[in-house]
Amino acid sequence: MKAMVYRGPYKLRVEEKDRPRIEHPQDAVVRVTLATICGSDLHLYHGMMPDTRIGHTFGHEFVGVVDEVGSAVENLKVGDRVMVPFNVYCGTCFFCARGLYSNCHNVNPNATAVGGIYGYSHTTGGYDGGQAQYVRVPFADVGPSVIPDWLSDADAVPLTDAVSTGYFGAQLADVVEGDVVVVLGAGPVGLTAARSAWFMGAGRVIVVDHLDFRLEKARTWAYAETVNFSQVDDVVLHLKRMTGGLGADAVIDCVGAEADGNLLQHVTSAKLKLQGGSPIALNWAIDAVRKGGTVSVMGAYGPMFSAVKFGDAMNKGLTLRMNQTPVKRQWPRLLEHVRAGLLTPSDLLTHTFPLDDIAEAYHVFSSKLDGCIKAAVVPGQD
Repeated sequence: MKAMVYRGPYKLRVEEKDRPRIEHPQDAVVRVTLATICGSDLHLYHGMMPDTRIGHTFGHEFVGVVDEVGSAVENLKVGDRVMVPFNVYCGTCFFCARGLYSNCHNVNPNATAVGGIYGYSHTTGGYDGGQAQYVRVPFADVGPSVIPDWLSDADAVPLTDAVSTGYFGAQLADVVEGDVVVVLGAGPVGLTAARSAWFMGAGRVIVVDHLDFRLEKARTWAYAETVNFSQVDDVVLHLKRMTGGLGADAVIDCVGAEADGNLLQHVTSAKLKLQGGSPIALNWAIDAVRKGGTVSVMGAYGPMFSAVKFGDAMNKGLTLRMNQTPVKRQWPRLLEHVRAGLLTPSDLLTHTFPLDDIAEAYHVFSSKLDGCIKAAVVPGQD
């Protein structure tokens, strides 16, 4: 089969790999019909994540058709159209029993922290991802869901991560009626977090970014006020002024490890890799939220130390909430919103590339060329 293969930072290829096989009775093999590139895939592409091995296939956002099932699989059959959450999880361990699917203890040798994730280096279990024609799906009775007939692949695939993660970010922000919510980052996760904050009763939603086309999407799709941080002297001071001097009730960090905004911090973290990621967005969140407020962290960071203003967070009495999204927990309510016409996930897909052009897709998405907000990838048939 054809698959995207990692050959080092900024070096991707489409190569022939062995078609995945059933390795356990609870496995399924899914023929991928549509995948996407996630902002966190760029951390791998840029060499930010440790233990990203040569030959690994990225991609944790994908939908497809069940091609083969193991002998113990009961909930899926060959031919089912399925969406697969980015989490690999067993469904029965201490953490899964509590709905913490992203922290499953049985699927990752490094499971003292995160559980398993498709296509996200060996720090998350080393599972090959869905930017390929086929993918092995462990615990197939637990993770995948059959896609409703009324839901298109294009609307289903963002639910496997970006839209679910944005919604989860708004959940963790503990939004109550009338709250002022600031969202840092106007990528797909940030845009969804901003729109979801309205569902939860926000009184104002403000999105911060530095790319005009993304800010325009925030205004027209998420109905948010916007701030271009490159056009203000001090973004935190600007946000304080917008919020009566107090700060926002909640700030959601949807940027993570490669945040711009401070040249020294960006160079030491994203370029020299002396930190687990640029702390710029997280520190802005800590500074811009009011005392006693909530910071929700959806942006991905590496496991190394980052120079976060933890003392300020403590002295302000902040609540910090974060995790990798337990995706399947979000689906029932999100599907209600989609079916009611309150949310159209496919609106976030601005570009589509064949798998053979995966290197170009990453270049366009990484460099934010041609107004690219979200890139979809079509693997095609054998």
